[in-house]
Amino acid sequence: MKWILIFIGTLSFFQIETIEDRFDCPKDFIRPVFENNSFAYYLQHLPLLAKGTDVKLYNGQTKQNKVHAAVVDMSIGQKDLQQCADAIIRLRAEYLWQQKKYDAIHFNFTNGFIANYNKWMAGYRIAVNANQVYWRPAKKSSNNRESFMQYLEQVFNYAGTLSLSKELTPVKIHDVKIGDVFIKGGSPGHAVIVVDLCKHKTNGEILVMLAQSYMPAQHIHILKNSAMDDKPWFKINVNKTTFETPEWNFTIHDLKRFE
Repeated sequence: MKWILIFIGTLSFFQIETIEDRFDCPKDFIRPVFENNSFAYYLQHLPLLAKGTDVKLYNGQTKQNKVHAAVVDMSIGQKDLQQCADAIIRLRAEYLWQQKKYDAIHFNFTNGFIANYNKWMAGYRIAVNANQVYWRPAKKSSNNRESFMQYLEQVFNYAGTLSLSKELTPVKIHDVKIGDVFIKGGSPGHAVIVVDLCKHKTNGEILVMLAQSYMPAQHIHILKNSAMDDKPWFKINVNKTTFETPEWNFTIHDLKRFE
């Protein structure tokens, strides 16, 4: 658990609780440990809002379907943009940006256009004219937070489950890892991302923790499983063809991975 020293009249400590801090693995399960520069470590250590926090929509309203065990402390924006696939794009891009792996930040629009962040950094902007999408020089080179978020907003506008599903590589269900994505491309479609994982000490059984956004745009939140007393763990069953989550049922063939 991280503590940050802040000044409010007198010196105080502000506690930041992460996924790993709040949620233990069930009995006889262990959590793998990763290098702190890995995507898996980043996801395991996503900061959470206080216990009992409701999921909010982009317009400030409260999500009525209470499917969450926790809410990730990450901005939503004030537009109906950061939905399911966009939230996964956001998490992947945030990790790469923090690691300064700018060349690896690229996402496809639904029409196939590749939005490379290093091109955006160089001062180019994306122009959309009917079905034509192209780069145009517009600004000085920049790589600040404001510019990065403007890039992501552009991606959210023109990418979705269909384009993201085509970018990702299929994965066998028994090989599931943190950072993998259950995704069904289409309209409607949906996507959830594996943000943590526990493995049984002896029999190798795997439990995964899932995060999602949904429609309309809303806080990224950790899903709870009613079949496990509302704990945030979902069993990987290699003998089943379906994989059920609170707001979408996937198949085991919908599991994919970032390259």
